[in-house]
Amino acid sequence: MKKTGVTVEKKLRVSLPYWQTTPHISVRTRKTASTRNFDIIIVGAGISGALVAEALTGHKRKIAIMDKRTPVHGSTMASTAMLQHEIDLPLHKMVQHTGTLQAETIWQRSVNAVSDLHKLIKKHGIHCQMQHKSALYLAGDKYGKRALLTEAKARNSAQINAKYLDQKSLKTEFNINRTAGIVSSYSASANPAQMTAGLLRLVQKQGAEIIEGIEITDFVSLNDQVVLATSAGEIYSAKFVIFCTGYEFLQSLKNKNHQIISTWALASRKNIRLPHWLNDFLVWEGSDPYLYFRTGYDGRLIAGGEDTESPEAYKDPQLLAEKTNTIAEKISTLLNINIGTPAFRWAAAFGDTKLGIPMIGEVPDHKNVFAVMGYGGNGITFSKIAADIISAKLKGQSDPVENLFKFR
Repeated sequence: MKKTGVTVEKKLRVSLPYWQTTPHISVRTRKTASTRNFDIIIVGAGISGALVAEALTGHKRKIAIMDKRTPVHGSTMASTAMLQHEIDLPLHKMVQHTGTLQAETIWQRSVNAVSDLHKLIKKHGIHCQMQHKSALYLAGDKYGKRALLTEAKARNSAQINAKYLDQKSLKTEFNINRTAGIVSSYSASANPAQMTAGLLRLVQKQGAEIIEGIEITDFVSLNDQVVLATSAGEIYSAKFVIFCTGYEFLQSLKNKNHQIISTWALASRKNIRLPHWLNDFLVWEGSDPYLYFRTGYDGRLIAGGEDTESPEAYKDPQLLAEKTNTIAEKISTLLNINIGTPAFRWAAAFGDTKLGIPMIGEVPDHKNVFAVMGYGGNGITFSKIAADIISAKLKGQSDPVENLFKFR
């Protein structure tokens, strides 16, 4: 692991993500900025940076989006783009940590974020294979049938519709042999690279500059300005700076509530034989590690899982083969099908927190510096929440949930 300035640099992928082979994922960029002073500088040209920029453009602000990489080609490319309203930590478990009102509010906001994201993409006509999906949550070795029954009751109590299925009903409706399941609506899927590129092109048309090849190595808040230093020795300043650097987190933010873990993913070949119902569902399970999968636009199966708490394991090419083979075998057993040899395999590091929710807001002790980090399994959904919270803050307003996601 190599330290570079204020972030920890990680090689995000060790193989080829499927999205990297899809069309319409490029964005026109600048190599140099038009000025050294902006109203807002967003560090990171992935999905969170793109959504934050979209929320902030159109208010006569001079905005720059800076990235040391080519836009879209960071951690966004490693996503499986299961846009879930469901959070890694079940609602009935989150209640035990935060209390009922806060837990229900967090889950409800996640539901709304998926809906708002769908509306945003439709409003701007961004072509990214966005599809509404229902979610099927299966009992596993961590959360069995009793836990899922409790979870379904907790969700329905929070006005989040959830249908509990016992073993017989699950077998009848989905031909899956597990002790229980929960069916819910509100989720979606998309091509994350096309979504990000579409949003970046949108904000570019609205006046934002996108500059690649700029690595931020340090920052300091001085009165009403934030000054940024780069690896090339350049200095930039802005009234507000927002770090949307995915899982290359700021050193100043490293704390006990945030960790980096490794995960693996695959995409099958096109048009394999799959259960017809799967076209309308995202599937995941209450196991540790848990399995998750969905269909793609071209009839591929896209799946991930086998997470490990090691922040470096994703770099191991042998583990890439072993973990993705395990994912394929688990799906074959669960669905009683053979998905064949994966056409694409990839691995990545990603951030997580104890409650499976992100940290969003102003960086402690750094005036006008904001950051978005610690996404858990819902990076794109949480990025939409982050865009709403930070946009409100910079307009001098408050978001009802901002205190629930603040840095601790």
